[in-house]
Amino acid sequence: MNTRPLDLSRLRVYPLEERRSLTTVEEVLIDPDAEPKPLPGPVALRVAECARRIRRAREMGGGVMLIYGAHLLRNGAASILGRMMAKEWVTHLATNGAGTIHDWEYAWIGRSTESVRENVPLGAFGSWDETGRNIHLALLAAGLRGEGYGAGLGRFIAEDGVDLPTAAELEQSLRDEPAHPLAPPRADALRAILANNLPTGRIIVEHEWKHASILAQAFQHKIPMTVHPGIGYDIIANHPIFNGAAIGRAAEHDFRLFGGSVETLDHGVVLSVGSAIMGPQVFEKSLSCVNNLRLQDGRPIVEDHAIYVVDVQDGGGWDWTTGEPPKSNPAYYLRFCKSYARMGGEMHYLQCDNAAFIHNLYHQVAAS
Repeated sequence: MNTRPLDLSRLRVYPLEERRSLTTVEEVLIDPDAEPKPLPGPVALRVAECARRIRRAREMGGGVMLIYGAHLLRNGAASILGRMMAKEWVTHLATNGAGTIHDWEYAWIGRSTESVRENVPLGAFGSWDETGRNIHLALLAAGLRGEGYGAGLGRFIAEDGVDLPTAAELEQSLRDEPAHPLAPPRADALRAILANNLPTGRIIVEHEWKHASILAQAFQHKIPMTVHPGIGYDIIANHPIFNGAAIGRAAEHDFRLFGGSVETLDHGVVLSVGSAIMGPQVFEKSLSCVNNLRLQDGRPIVEDHAIYVVDVQDGGGWDWTTGEPPKSNPAYYLRFCKSYARMGGEMHYLQCDNAAFIHNLYHQVAAS
């Protein structure tokens, strides 16, 4: 076989304004002060318990980590999470690449989401110029500052743009300091500027709907916000500017920052909301790293933490408070439950709409 890699530099991209978007900020954004949707009795009791654990965690100095999938944003929870960050009821947020793409599109154009079924046969799925270009701009600039994906894109939205050095300045810095820790991101930025004819200096990108951005609010409230993408998972790969090194570098930084927050989870709370793969996979590796370092230092492993996993699936009909089911039970293969059940502390599964969970939780924490 003579298989050759695709030449992504030849991809045709289209203005985002031309895309038929399926959701708008005005349609989805939930008013935190509105009455939340009622929950079934057992779920409502568990949400009230979760609220008490969050209050206890903050009183005892424990962290509260929210790990979420893109649907939590798409279902309109941004303003609720902004309130929770402002009050420090959440001390760390983490999402996947899709969560950041919808976040940026809502902030910039006020709408997001496309039809995969319609656009893949046309070769248009994900091939939206501004989305791929601007997220890469944010990540290239973040690399030059030593920032991660979450802070870099959050800053880009909150500050309405970014600063890029000129090609000449980057080339000179590489000649002067070839072994500098920032030499790799400088080289990536130089390559991107030359290959894609990018502007330099102050690049203004106004975000009229930044109030709908979780990333921007985390940056403004100085709450750690990490992003855990996969190379080729997200539509920013469908663009001539695609740079796996810039994405991977930003994600590496964020994995280490994620671990720093896992370190705070004694007496703390983990909320995994609508993240079937990324959340459990990243959390289990990070917790192992934290325990590894603690044991080297003669300290006990992370303990007395509670984990609340929320999804719309039924959890396999298994009571996850009793541990994991045997391999003969189909519930054993629900990664979003099984991995967290192995992480020590208490693990509770709630079958619930994610936005309804967060909205009810916000009201319960405020009342507790």
